[in-house]
Amino acid sequence: MLARRADFCRVTPWFEVFVRFLRLGATSFGGPIAHLGFFRREFVDRVCWLDDATFGEMLALCSILPGPTSSQVGILIGFRQAGSLGALAAWAGFTLPSAVLMTAFGLWLRAATLAPESAMRAPLLRGVTEGLLAAAAGVVALAVVQMARTFAATPLARGIALGAFALALALDRVAPGYGWIPLALGGIAGWRFAPGGEMPRGSTALAIPRRAGVIAGALFALVLGLTPILAGRGDALALFARCFRAGSFVFGGGHVILPFLASAIGPLVTERVFFAGYGAAQAMPGPLSTFVAFLGAVSSGAPGGIVNAAIALAGIFAPSFLLLVAVVPLWRALRELPHAASVVAGLGAAVVGLLCAILIDPIAVSLARDPLGIVLSVTAFATLALTRIPAWAVVIASASIAAAFALVAHA
Repeated sequence: MLARRADFCRVTPWFEVFVRFLRLGATSFGGPIAHLGFFRREFVDRVCWLDDATFGEMLALCSILPGPTSSQVGILIGFRQAGSLGALAAWAGFTLPSAVLMTAFGLWLRAATLAPESAMRAPLLRGVTEGLLAAAAGVVALAVVQMARTFAATPLARGIALGAFALALALDRVAPGYGWIPLALGGIAGWRFAPGGEMPRGSTALAIPRRAGVIAGALFALVLGLTPILAGRGDALALFARCFRAGSFVFGGGHVILPFLASAIGPLVTERVFFAGYGAAQAMPGPLSTFVAFLGAVSSGAPGGIVNAAIALAGIFAPSFLLLVAVVPLWRALRELPHAASVVAGLGAAVVGLLCAILIDPIAVSLARDPLGIVLSVTAFATLALTRIPAWAVVIASASIAAAFALVAHA
């Protein structure tokens, strides 16, 4: 136990960060909220790089920023453990598997003569996808239970979590781009009603100089302001500008980013190709934002192929890096204010409500008419909660069982 506690203060080499995030990038299915469940199990429970307070603070910070939340949390974890190289290593490791797969699919689809839908509707792929969703449900459910013990332990915190849960479900139906509102209201409720106190132990501020934050913020504003001009300066710059704009305005990442991509990049590809890639992205691990790698690879603009995929990835993730560098120094100053602990407590409770809302819709809604999926999700939850079997093994087992059932049913 003492050795595990010592890991909190250990500086981890960037290569170890890369390897751990590469494994997560290859096995973390189910979208951004499920990814956070995988992160918590790996970095809080298994290797003890963080405690719940630090993880919750990182999650609260990233949840109020536009861009893919899970990728941003990973970047902060990598930075905390190994500095700037660690941040890049965490992002690269988590992003690389799905980016390579989506790029390869885009290149294949561009050259294919057969309609991709026939392969995507094959029983094997359909079964694998259903099994991955079921495993993700188990991971998210466990994350909700474990984080609720920390962040929703008081009547006030439970009330904030319940309010965030109800509001998140309502916003998901009428205004999915405003998922940050429950977090903001949770922080306000914590500031107004929660008792004062010091910030939780373990919530160590990240060492990013304020000057670097100012430069990053100015660069973000400059590039964002130039995107209308860049959009008309050639295929490569247009692709970067469209992706940068999408990554700058979408909160939460995941499926929320798709409408923005459809309007921003959709004109570069046909509707049929766009949704073929979207269907394939559902079966991929890692961040859903790597869907842009497919769009870049399949588009006909110059220079094309792998280069376009890399340009699209740079565009969609650049805002996250710039905003994190800009906001973290400000967050460090804000957390020293007298009511900072109360605000963070409210944010943490709201995060629990958001997790629970995602668990209900779309995950539970998707599984409601799938008896096998329900059984697999409950089994995954019990296995993760009661054993030391790693999450990636549970994911593979769930996908394999669902695929086998799908093949038998089709035979």
